Amino acid sequence: MCKWYLNTVQAMAYPGDMPRDTLTREQIVRAAIELLDAEGVEGLSMRRLGKRLGSAATAVYWHVKSKDDLVVLAGNEVWGEIELPDLSEVGWQTAATTMALDLYAMLTRHPWLLTTMSTHHLYGPGKARHDDHLLAVYETAGFTGMDVDNAATTVFAFVLGTALGEVAEATRRTRLLRDGVSDEEQLRDTIARVSEVAMRFPRLRARIQAWEDAAGAPPDQSFESSLQTILDGLEAKLAARGVGEHAVTSRRG
Repeated sequence: MCKWYLNTVQAMAYPGDMPRDTLTREQIVRAAIELLDAEGVEGLSMRRLGKRLGSAATAVYWHVKSKDDLVVLAGNEVWGEIELPDLSEVGWQTAATTMALDLYAMLTRHPWLLTTMSTHHLYGPGKARHDDHLLAVYETAGFTGMDVDNAATTVFAFVLGTALGEVAEATRRTRLLRDGVSDEEQLRDTIARVSEVAMRFPRLRARIQAWEDAAGAPPDQSFESSLQTILDGLEAKLAARGVGEHAVTSRRG
């Protein structure tokens, strides 16, 4: 009788295809990332996560204490998506570029991470792994002391800011679609308003006229070219101190 009663309670507590003893934390975190990518932090709940896993919310709680803990675990996991180049095989600029491009791709692939950086303590082994290798990149370049941190922070802040702008634009488009507003129509209205203001200022007016003369094509402002400009600036700083690739080439010449 007691055994039958316990089996019945377990069946009621963990309905679905994936009971508590078959769930793993890794499965839960991966499903949480998919849900966060699709619906953001607001769309994440233990109930919805359990449904996605074919289990009950109570089964998820056996592995993760709360939604906030789950966000932290998911955040730690996605930092592992960034490649860490072998510094014995590639130059520092190639390594820095690879990590910056991977960081940008990761942040725009998981836009919820940017918003949760200000609401959750997300520093775990995943980000520490990234940060440690990033410092190694700039040490390899020839930076020392706090200059290592300054160089790494300069590139990191650029990537973060650019990704934030991309995520904000994607959010705006999603909101327009939800409200039934044409993105092209909104874009035309925005350009008209911006142009009206900019035409009052001589340098901005000159830029607009130059773009119009070039058939509306603005100058190259791609993420990659802007990143290269920053890295070239850091290399120039090293060369001025007598270190770095340019300085070595100069001395050999």
